[in-house]
Amino acid sequence: MPQPDSLSAPVEDQTGQRALPANTAGGRGARTRVTTELAHRPRVEDVFPVEWVRLSDVRFRVTAHWPARHSFFGPVDDRHQDPMIVGETLRQTSMALAHAEFGVPADTHFVMRDLEISTDPARLLLADAAEPVTVDVVCSEVRRRGRGLNGMRTTMEFHRAGRLVARGTGSTGCTSPAAYRRLRARQLSDRGIRIPPPPAPVPAESVGRHRAQDVVLSATDRPGAWLLRVHTGHPVLFPRPNDHVPGMVLFEAARQAATAASGRRPFLPSELSASFSRYAELDSPCWIETEVLDKDDDEVTVRVTGHQDDEPVFAATLTCAPTAPVRSLP
Repeated sequence: MPQPDSLSAPVEDQTGQRALPANTAGGRGARTRVTTELAHRPRVEDVFPVEWVRLSDVRFRVTAHWPARHSFFGPVDDRHQDPMIVGETLRQTSMALAHAEFGVPADTHFVMRDLEISTDPARLLLADAAEPVTVDVVCSEVRRRGRGLNGMRTTMEFHRAGRLVARGTGSTGCTSPAAYRRLRARQLSDRGIRIPPPPAPVPAESVGRHRAQDVVLSATDRPGAWLLRVHTGHPVLFPRPNDHVPGMVLFEAARQAATAASGRRPFLPSELSASFSRYAELDSPCWIETEVLDKDDDEVTVRVTGHQDDEPVFAATLTCAPTAPVRSLP
């Protein structure tokens, strides 16, 4: 996975990829709407990319909207929007383009391998929420299996109100339904998965949330450690039935754990990177552990790891600089 400073380079069309077949969404320059199906979100209010224009075989310009109010990706205080909306927009955009531009069938399973964002929280202002977000996208590391897509990396720049707000990159793998059934045979068997009821959440304010139902951590007797709280009825975290914990739930768990471990509230990630090692199962305890790597009056960095059945699930590093601009964003 690229190091965090790789996000300081401008997005360029230097992917080294050979020309791909023409898209299925429309010709170059045509506008294509993002549907709930393309974004894998059943509720329209949870879809943040709105439409895109194809600039080349691997370059796209997307228009997105980050609402001032949202049931989960809402404001973190009275001034700032949630930087985590950048990661969710990247995720939805990547899947929409994979389907409509690279021919990925609707029943394909996506696997998040890594995700990295760099934001300027001082520019993620509620006052600018009505302004559209322009997302410049480059698709690279395009891997094909026969005529299908095996996976690719998407790299994005986010501008709003004429200013650069964030950069992000993520690598996504594609798994066919048949391969997924073989891979997840136990979880998809007739016996199904016995999911235990969600344990009590930690206090919402301790992890930077406003509502108890949005908390994804449960208390333990170990300092700096929590159990992942899985609530499959949550309409945003679990928008559809799933046989494993979605990657964005782990992403949120990392942010909440970093908030609790650092004591920084609000915790506005200016740098966030995560890599995923395996599926997080719904029926086994997942430990979330933290280490505060660096902390001063201006900045704090926290390392967060997740383990399940003594095996690593994910690792993330988050840096919070509350109001100062990110150095890599001019």
